[in-house]
Amino acid sequence: MSVYTVHQPPLREAEAAADPARFVFVRDGFHLWAFLLTPLWILWHRLWLVLLLFIALNLVIGVALYFAGASGGVKFAIAVLIGLLAGFEAATLRRWTLARRGWTTLGVVVGDDVESAERRFFADWLARVPETAAVPQPPPVAAIRRMPPAQDIIGLFPDSRAPR
Repeated sequence: MSVYTVHQPPLREAEAAADPARFVFVRDGFHLWAFLLTPLWILWHRLWLVLLLFIALNLVIGVALYFAGASGGVKFAIAVLIGLLAGFEAATLRRWTLARRGWTTLGVVVGDDVESAERRFFADWLARVPETAAVPQPPPVAAIRRMPPAQDIIGLFPDSRAPR
């Protein structure tokens, strides 16, 4: 199970409420592509200030290692460590950039993947919407086709009416 933070974009000029299709789900944890291809991952997510900081950090460390006379192995190890740092902090960098751009953090949700996290979040989010809002209502209970009760339950519990 992965943990996601949910972010709502700032309202556009003609919007009364944010479009849920524009919400962003940021997975917490290690990001492999941010570790392997840090600059490309940063560009892909349009983290411009993070890219400038990444380039500046690499330049400063590269100059310091040059003047320190570090070997190629040390330079490679430091590059791997910087990549590991980027992989572990990738989600934090995205959340920081979204907050700088005026996005609002709506909450945290857990799911197997981003689709299940979205389903879980929006189910809870729609339950919290006031009744005065224009939300599509589910069909009446009588209109839902009911399945006849089964005699036996397949799985770990052979009888649903058995004492516990």
